[in-house]
Amino acid sequence: MRNTFRGGVHPDERKELSREARLRLFNPKGEMVFPLQQHIGKPAKPIVQKGDQVLVGQKIAEADGFVSAHIYASCSGAVKNIEKRRVLGGGMADCIVIDNDGQFTQIADFSEKDNEAKLSDDEIHQRVQDAGIVGLGGAGFPTHVKLKPKNPEAINYIIANGAECEPYITCNDQLMRTHSNEIVEGLELVLRLFPNAEGVICIEDNKPEAIHAMEIAVSNKPRMKVQAMITKYPQGGERSLIQAVTGIDFPITQLPADAGCIVQNVGTLYAIQRAVLYREPLFSQCFTLSGEAVKEPANFFVRVGTNYAELLAECGGVKEGVKAVKALCGGPMMGVAMGSLDVPVQKQNNALTLLAEDPVEEADKLMTACLHCGRCTTVCPVGLMPQLMADAAFMGDLERYEKKLFGLECIQCGSCTFACPAKRPLMQAFKQAKAEITAKKKQEGGGKK
Repeated sequence: MRNTFRGGVHPDERKELSREARLRLFNPKGEMVFPLQQHIGKPAKPIVQKGDQVLVGQKIAEADGFVSAHIYASCSGAVKNIEKRRVLGGGMADCIVIDNDGQFTQIADFSEKDNEAKLSDDEIHQRVQDAGIVGLGGAGFPTHVKLKPKNPEAINYIIANGAECEPYITCNDQLMRTHSNEIVEGLELVLRLFPNAEGVICIEDNKPEAIHAMEIAVSNKPRMKVQAMITKYPQGGERSLIQAVTGIDFPITQLPADAGCIVQNVGTLYAIQRAVLYREPLFSQCFTLSGEAVKEPANFFVRVGTNYAELLAECGGVKEGVKAVKALCGGPMMGVAMGSLDVPVQKQNNALTLLAEDPVEEADKLMTACLHCGRCTTVCPVGLMPQLMADAAFMGDLERYEKKLFGLECIQCGSCTFACPAKRPLMQAFKQAKAEITAKKKQEGGGKK
């Protein structure tokens, strides 16, 4: 193992703002909003209607196909409506709205632990699917699909992603420190499904307390080990981790399973443990609220459907004498800029970052023509040529971007933009090019039908 990957950058971590803030459950007071599309794949279908009384842990929308996921209520109360609501990204989406009664009455206790030894592999997989678990590292891919590769015997590594390389975010660090045994139990359950696999828990070496806690938790587990990784962004990217652990590069047309690997975020493994051993569905996840503009940065177990503005209020709001100039769902490297905090937290969201300075705005003031220095190529973790990709994207030459420069291999990590001394908006150009190519292919596919 090389403990790192090709390329990468070293942004200011800023984790000291929330690193020592212990995870705590936040119970919101306002109405709860549950978008039906909280995962990759088809949106879930509502199974409740206006006026229905629901409890915490009750299914309110069911998966519409294999690549989809159930949605569960995270509060108790009455269904107010099923309607279009504003969601992350600024668009409108179908949502189930629940009048939160503030009691958080659960449909079941979720405290009685089942005997793992009595569960079959099929039962483990079914409980993961029944719980509506999706990848909690940001992508939101339904976990039960990931755990059903074509050839389970060919899986060599189950990689537990505890890298948490994005600046400001520290909730996984806290989760590993305080719930290490539960994460290991979740990894054990996944390893049951893959008889030839080894479990590797990857943690960046800037988290010594988490590394120590996880090493204790795996001390008597022969099929697991903790691997301290060199701190470098984007260490937590799926392909970066696979490259660091195995040395294998694989194209975007292939899945990690094709490289003999399955990668699961440590938060996802914790959710798997709760689902399989306690029959607890996914209705909350760990979450960081941080940034120089936040009065009291914190780490939460946040309930799905919670309003971002209410979370910020719980942290004391914006720091006195400081102006919040930018809000990001996520961190500053790959986070999504938010025009409003009046939107709900979804399953795959893990952070809100409030910045007192906007690096994009500052970069716009300093931008020059390309200096042809090659730094963007040096730091690209995929080995692409961002300088040439940007030229093709800016000129609208999408065929060259895709076919000659392999632009769709870009993971949009932002390393090239961070390293560019000319302050060119490289990642933004790549996102736009990908969106245009995707839209064109969708249109052409629709026309063929």
